[in-house]
Amino acid sequence: MSVNNETSLVERLAARFGDMLTVKVDRNEVTAEVAARDLSSVALALRDEAGFRFTVFIDACGVDYMGYGKVEWDTDTAQGESFSRGVEAQAVGRFTWEERPRQVEQARRFAVVYHLLSIELNQRIRVRVFCDDEHFPVVASVTSVWPGADWFEREAFDLYGIIFEGHPDLRRILTDYGFVGHPFRKDFPLIGNVEVRYDPEQKRVVYEPVSIEPRVLVPRTIRNDADLDQARAEAADNWREN
Repeated sequence: MSVNNETSLVERLAARFGDMLTVKVDRNEVTAEVAARDLSSVALALRDEAGFRFTVFIDACGVDYMGYGKVEWDTDTAQGESFSRGVEAQAVGRFTWEERPRQVEQARRFAVVYHLLSIELNQRIRVRVFCDDEHFPVVASVTSVWPGADWFEREAFDLYGIIFEGHPDLRRILTDYGFVGHPFRKDFPLIGNVEVRYDPEQKRVVYEPVSIEPRVLVPRTIRNDADLDQARAEAADNWREN
């Protein structure tokens, strides 16, 4: 999409919706933020009205902003071993929403992001809607507007626990029916809540509390160190000479 088309789309969104949308352009991509109460009406307008025609539903996903702006490991400086494991005291999974780091302003925890395409006008838009309640996140389902949203909303419900009001069949889609919790939430334990095994006496699979000790996984960051580069270069020269 060209810059002119993006600017035109932003102007049309502002003229049509006014304060109902907060529109931003970043990296040549248009993002419109809409309140949960306005999602259904805005979705219909984006699909049907002449200036938009977003008839193609591309994707929907949940977002958990629990640790937004907080990094667990630091890669600013190199070590002799050429990697860093700079774990900080407060990391995702070790604080609640109420106890989250306050240096980043993020008023609401859960959001749903939709990606839409207008083939007729050759334009795309990203629509974000925040859930008003962190403890019971709810937004309206858009399956009546874009039927293709069906499985995507079920996935966001399964992995994030976001409720899509009006969805025709809101069931888990990736985890087991008896699964406890929502694995993509930032406070979900890395080891999970339960483990399963086959019990030969009962002749069925049984669920039990996890037996693994909790631990925090921090990725090792491999670096290009000047001394290592020099050593590799000398080794390559020696190999050629021999």
